[in-house]
Amino acid sequence: MSKAQEAAAILVERRQTGTQGDRLPESCRPTTLEDALAIQAAVTEGWCEQEDDSIGGWKCLLPPEGKLILGPIYTRTIDSVAPVSLWSKPSDNNIARIEPELAFFFGHDLPAREQPYTAAEVDAAISRTHLALELINCRYTDPSQCTFPEMLADGLVNQGLFIGPQVDDELARNTSEFTLIVGQNGESSSHNAKHPNNSPRAPLYWLAEFLRSQGQGIIAGQAVITGSFAGVLEVPMNTDITLDYVGLGKMEVSFKAKN
Repeated sequence: MSKAQEAAAILVERRQTGTQGDRLPESCRPTTLEDALAIQAAVTEGWCEQEDDSIGGWKCLLPPEGKLILGPIYTRTIDSVAPVSLWSKPSDNNIARIEPELAFFFGHDLPAREQPYTAAEVDAAISRTHLALELINCRYTDPSQCTFPEMLADGLVNQGLFIGPQVDDELARNTSEFTLIVGQNGESSSHNAKHPNNSPRAPLYWLAEFLRSQGQGIIAGQAVITGSFAGVLEVPMNTDITLDYVGLGKMEVSFKAKN
C-alpha cells in the first residue's frame, strides 16, 4: 500500500462514518501540494469504489501563492431536497456550517487535450447556474493544527453540496457582490456578500486548465462551485432557513443530523 493509499484509507473511513480524528500518521502525512493531490486522488478512488459513486462536481478558487484550492465533490453528497442530512457531533450543538455559493453546471465535457481552453470555450460549456450551499465538515478533530497540504488532502472541509434554484446565467456571471439576507425562526440577518475572486467564473477558467494539465477534465453534468460569498455561516439544524441572494434569487433549506 502506498503512502497516499494509507492516508486515503483513514480519510475515506472518516467520511463514511462522519467521525473526526488526529492528524494523519507521520508515515503518510502530506508535506507538499503534490502529496496532497495524490491523497485526494486516492480518496476519490477509494470512496467511489466502496460507495459506488462518482465525482459529481468540484470546488475551486483562484490559487493563492503556494496553494491550490480545489477538491472533488462526490455525487452521493449532492442534494437538492430538504431536509439535508449532515454529519455533526455533539459539540456542534445542532449547528450546520454552510457557505453560500453559485454552482455552474456543465452541459458538455471539457476533456483533457493538448491545447489550453479559452474562457469562451468554458463559458460555452456551461448549461445553467444555480444558487448553492457548500456543506462543511472536517475529518480532523483540530484542523488548526494541520498544515495546508493536510487540509487539501481531505478536500478542504467539504462534505457535500446543496443545489438551490436556477438563476439567470448572465446575471450570475456578472455578480461579484450582493446583499445576503438569512432568515430563520422569524428573524433575519444581513451580510455583505462578495466573491473572493471578484468574478464567480474566474476560478472556472483556472479549474478547466488545471484539470487539463493533469490529464483530467470536466464532465457533462458536473457542478462547480467557485468560492463562498460570505465565508462560513452557522445555522441551526431542524429549522427552516431562507437565503435571499438579493437581486439573484432566493432559496429555502433545512438540515438534520445524520447521527
